[in-house]
Order: sequence, then C-alpha cells, then structure tokens
Amino acid sequence: MIAIFNKFKIGLLAILISLVTLISCNKDELEIQNDFPFEVKVMPVPKEIANGSTVEIRITILRTGNYSNTQYYLRYFQFDGQGTLAYHDEPPYLPNDLYGLPTEQFRIYYTSTSTVSQSLEVWISDNFGNEKQVSFQFNSSD
Repeated sequence: MIAIFNKFKIGLLAILISLVTLISCNKDELEIQNDFPFEVKVMPVPKEIANGSTVEIRITILRTGNYSNTQYYLRYFQFDGQGTLAYHDEPPYLPNDLYGLPTEQFRIYYTSTSTVSQSLEVWISDNFGNEKQVSFQFNSSD
C-alpha cells in the first residue's frame, strides 16, 4: 500500500511540475522571428545631370535574415528641381505613392526635366515597418 501511495505522489508531483512549466512559459520565447531589418546598398551615380538626361540608379536590399513573405516597397520625394523616377520601362512613379518592388536587386531611372540642381529621397520599406532612406543630389550640367 505504501508503494502505491509513493507512486501516486511521484505521479502527482510530475503532473504539478508539468503544469508549472506550461504556465510559466513565456509566449515571446516561442515566437518565430519574421521581422528582419535590412540595409540598402546603392552603386555610385553621377553628380551632374543635364536637362532631359537619364541616370541609372542600382539598388540592392541586403537582408539580415530570410523570411519568404517579406515584401519591399519604394516611394520617393523630390525637394529641388524637377524630374521623373521610373522602374525599368514602366510609367514614372508619382511622388509619395507606394510601389511594390518585384526583386531585392533592381534599377530605377531618374530623368531630369530641370535646368537647376535637383535633390530627391528614395525610401525603401518592408511590410513590417522597417524603412531606409537614400538621398540623391544632382547638379545641373547645362
């Protein structure tokens, strides 16, 4: 009878330990990370641009981790001068509108429509709220 009682105590102790372990688990420790910050690498661009000329801007998004459902977006703002920004041979982007990026390595094209210096900012963001800003300054070569 004592042996049965000891087995019962051991079983009860095992159940209590299991319950305490389950209750004390921190939910945050069990989450899988899918929000990875990133960096943006830009190849050098010319410092001068003539009215009507186009500059190719090569951009690469460098991930710190890999989550297959991450989506990247681009928007831009032009502060000085006038010009258009476009992806490949698609219609030009509108300032401050958000555009999806199909790849993490891409080229955009800035075409000057101004005879003065021009400056613009390109913002790259992801669907988790991470953002990186890249600024460009072009002097007029007219």
